[in-house]
Amino acid sequence: MSSSSPSDSSAPAPSPLLTLPGAVAAEAPDEGVAAHYGDLFKEQRALADGTGFVDLSHRGVVTVSGADRLSWLHLLLTQHVEQLPPQQATEALILSANGHIEQALQLVDDGTTVWMHTEPGKQGELIAYLESMRFFYRVEIADLTDEVAVVHLPAGSIAEIPGSVRAVRETAHGRDLFLPRAELSAFAASHGPAIGVLAHEALRVEARRPRLGMETDHRTIPHEVGWIGSAVHLDKGCYRGQETVARVHNLGKPPRRLVFLHLDGSEVQLPVHGDAVRLAAQGLEGRQIGFITTSVRHYELGPIALALVKRNVDPEAELIVGPDATAAAQEVVVAP
Repeated sequence: MSSSSPSDSSAPAPSPLLTLPGAVAAEAPDEGVAAHYGDLFKEQRALADGTGFVDLSHRGVVTVSGADRLSWLHLLLTQHVEQLPPQQATEALILSANGHIEQALQLVDDGTTVWMHTEPGKQGELIAYLESMRFFYRVEIADLTDEVAVVHLPAGSIAEIPGSVRAVRETAHGRDLFLPRAELSAFAASHGPAIGVLAHEALRVEARRPRLGMETDHRTIPHEVGWIGSAVHLDKGCYRGQETVARVHNLGKPPRRLVFLHLDGSEVQLPVHGDAVRLAAQGLEGRQIGFITTSVRHYELGPIALALVKRNVDPEAELIVGPDATAAAQEVVVAP
């Protein structure tokens, strides 16, 4: 679980794409959009092949504009954004005073405004923190969640971007479009097939990318889940929680580490978020050495998962997960 309440801001209305044929509504934390549209593996293959799009309109959308926006955000975020070039995507965290992760932001500056999206329901908490830090800076903060929706085009997509799109965030994993919410249905009609968030999650797990509230809990620090480098810049000025980041980086000993798991495919049920991870040699009577963060069924790899385990767990050790003692072979994501 994340370090704050899972829904601290009003959720946008459910996506109109839930009325598309075959749409099955997603469960927490992705309520409001489709989990899939009838064929999970077909949707994963389409996404991997660079076709279709993912409806992420349940995510929070926040903007910061004004002459001081980048220099001001540079003081608050873990990422170096003071000279962030227009259209260059990045990601950043907001930490507590003790260095625990509170927000994970996907952002881009369009030359006049920083556009960011965050986990569903987290935009209210984000705006409250930003407003509390405005002081004399020339910035304007806005919650555009009810007006603008996020849709994701996969890497390799040649789909045309509508002229009405407010901003585009392009990374190695694809493009996030900030689209007027009123145009979601029209976008789906011209950019299909629509792909559910379960396929998006499967490819995220395959890529070993952490997600706030899934790979994090109330005490997670950036080093544990691999956000050093991609979301945390180690050579920048002060920000809240920097002391913890610097201390752990210099000592090289985060208390836990993210691992990728290949799960035994004979099990009918996938382990769920929070299920215990144990050493196979000790069985179900052994002490818990970690927990499942996200598990998915992948169209090529079969059942796979991410998990947080104690730092000193042997990377070669065979593991079991959940109450059914599902066998799991680990791959290193964050080195011990």
